[in-house]
Amino acid sequence: MPLSRVHSRSEDVLALARQVGVLRSRDLAAVGIAREHLRRLVREGQLKRVERGLYMLPDAIVTEHHLLAKVARRIPGGVVCLLSALAFHHLISQAPTQVWLAIDHDAHRPQATQLPLRIVHFSGLARTFGVEEHQVEGVPLHVYSPAKTIADCFKYRSKLGLEVALDALRETWRARRATVSELWEAAQVCRVTGVMHPYLEMLVT
Repeated sequence: MPLSRVHSRSEDVLALARQVGVLRSRDLAAVGIAREHLRRLVREGQLKRVERGLYMLPDAIVTEHHLLAKVARRIPGGVVCLLSALAFHHLISQAPTQVWLAIDHDAHRPQATQLPLRIVHFSGLARTFGVEEHQVEGVPLHVYSPAKTIADCFKYRSKLGLEVALDALRETWRARRATVSELWEAAQVCRVTGVMHPYLEMLVT
């Protein structure tokens, strides 16, 4: 390939990296660019490999949610949930070491990734309700809303502990991140109205 053509393709790759934030090797195939350009740019120091199949510009801004951005690029159909959603919304003080990610009940568990994941399967309205989209390092990130996350924590209280759900509920209410009606609607979707009802009553008395 002529040097001018190589340079042009490399510039296309770098432009795409600037656009998407975290670049997947498969993104190149979608625009007809060979993956060999990725390897060349990494050798030249113009890209850095952050995980298998994921690349970024060396001077890209890395935020506190960098791991979430990588997960979102690797598994775009997933939704950040439970402890990871609480951390994203600043409803707990420390982010978990694994990313809690909800995928469709019928979806296969992601394979061939080194990312620390804790996969849970949601289905129907429980998967689609309360999904917010945020931009993190240029990557679209899907996260459950504070109200939906609280209801999920009560639903998964046997795994997380009831105290986690109660603390998150109190912080959500203190920070005015959800109304009682929003929390009640989420509780209905997650089928935990019986569990949450007495605690929601305490909030308004």
